[in-house]
Amino acid sequence: MTQKVRHWVLVLGDQLGWDSSALSDFDPAHDRLLMIEADSEAGEVWSHQARIALFLSGMRHFANAAHQRQWPCTYMRLDDPQWPATFAERLGHVLTAHPPEALVVMETGAWRMERLIEAAAEQARVPLRWTPDTHALCSRAEFATWAGHKKELRMEFFYRAMRQRHGVLMAGQQPVGGQWNFDAENRKGFGAKGPGDVPAPAQFAPDRVTQDVIALVRTRFGEHPGTLDHFAWPVTREDALVALQHFIDQRLEHFGTWQDAMWTTLPFGWHALVASSLNLHLLSPREVVDAAEQAYHARQLPLASVEGFIRQVLGWREFIRGVYWLDMPQLAEGNHYGHTRDLPGWYWTGKTHMACMQATIGQSLQHGYAHHIQRLMVTGQFAVLAGLSPQQVSAWYRAMYIDAVEWVETPNTLGMALHANGGRFTSKPYVASGQYISRMSNYCKGCRYQPELRTGPNACPMTTLYWDFLIRHEADFASNPRTALMVKHVAKMSAEDKALIGQQADATRDGLEQV
Repeated sequence: MTQKVRHWVLVLGDQLGWDSSALSDFDPAHDRLLMIEADSEAGEVWSHQARIALFLSGMRHFANAAHQRQWPCTYMRLDDPQWPATFAERLGHVLTAHPPEALVVMETGAWRMERLIEAAAEQARVPLRWTPDTHALCSRAEFATWAGHKKELRMEFFYRAMRQRHGVLMAGQQPVGGQWNFDAENRKGFGAKGPGDVPAPAQFAPDRVTQDVIALVRTRFGEHPGTLDHFAWPVTREDALVALQHFIDQRLEHFGTWQDAMWTTLPFGWHALVASSLNLHLLSPREVVDAAEQAYHARQLPLASVEGFIRQVLGWREFIRGVYWLDMPQLAEGNHYGHTRDLPGWYWTGKTHMACMQATIGQSLQHGYAHHIQRLMVTGQFAVLAGLSPQQVSAWYRAMYIDAVEWVETPNTLGMALHANGGRFTSKPYVASGQYISRMSNYCKGCRYQPELRTGPNACPMTTLYWDFLIRHEADFASNPRTALMVKHVAKMSAEDKALIGQQADATRDGLEQV
């Protein structure tokens, strides 16, 4: 390369949208795209093979599209030995060998990555220009203004403000249907008869690019968890649009009713499966929200389903992003309950006697996917009840799921699933006994444990640990209106019952590898 580069424009694996603000003034005659694959990113957490493949395939498809546009692009492939090993070294090599007038990067999805890029640019003495992440519907600064000096943040109030600001499901200044939230209608289990016929989500046969990536990942990361046998995720914008439309046409109508339900033979339920495409910027949140709202008006779909879906995208997703950038890096270090126990090995294999964990982890290993209740009320709730290290659990979530970019997974895990930030944006820890899982799934049928039993050889570990958790935190929970009712039952227990539960809970935690 002999021509002086005006701008190196760094495109990260979760920034694959052509509407990126970093590309807004790209000049093919003077600027050059830079895309970097690196072992250090694939191994930052012990990533699921499907997660690695998703990012690599998405990046390579984007680079191919850049070449078709005749935009110059330096693409540093994982298996190309001419480059240094780590992401930081590869970036530093380019900036030093071919120093530009400036390195241009859109705001990233990870606090760690921004610090890494800043350090590389500083070391190479190259000016760094950040551009805003206009993919989001609420900027970091706008969220910080909304949050102000509030000690506690609540998504519901943020969501209402976003509805009003963006004019989504609004009738003038009032919400369509007369209420903001239809969550109470969206908590049903499938019942004894099961889910019935559920339309399958859109799936995409791997093309040549993805096949090459799959072969590379199997060779280079074959010891990582998970399998690539079922890889059928969208990796291009064209496929992502098909996946979105398929959901809108065939699955949105019943999404709300059954969004919390779980079933062993139904890994995807009625869910949209567009989070990975949103996170890679193959889809924009605005077009996803618009598609759902237009379908509501055109087809008179159930408002509870449409509102429930829009709340996840316009409300929770944007809220979580705001919390992440507001509270990092302290957020990642949170440990409100002081939990330090190591993650049991079966979190990586699913080889446990608990049928709910077998099903959820087994599904996650197969597909790199589990829906929000499986993450929150199965693997997440067990982690907090068993006293597992929040940092180890957070790393596991980021490793296991194909949609687990850091700004999404870190606050969801540490803040919601584990209550490790002490209720910064949740009013109570999300915990329940095994009977909740029994009510919302068929997992407990045939399990060696019985969800209604707190003690004894057949007691459900989830149930034992739940009651022990309530006993240990009785005083705190009694003073919280959201948890006071839960511990009223504890107050009625005899000292003997409490002691028996505590003994069984201790034995369960001490023998976690064998549960």
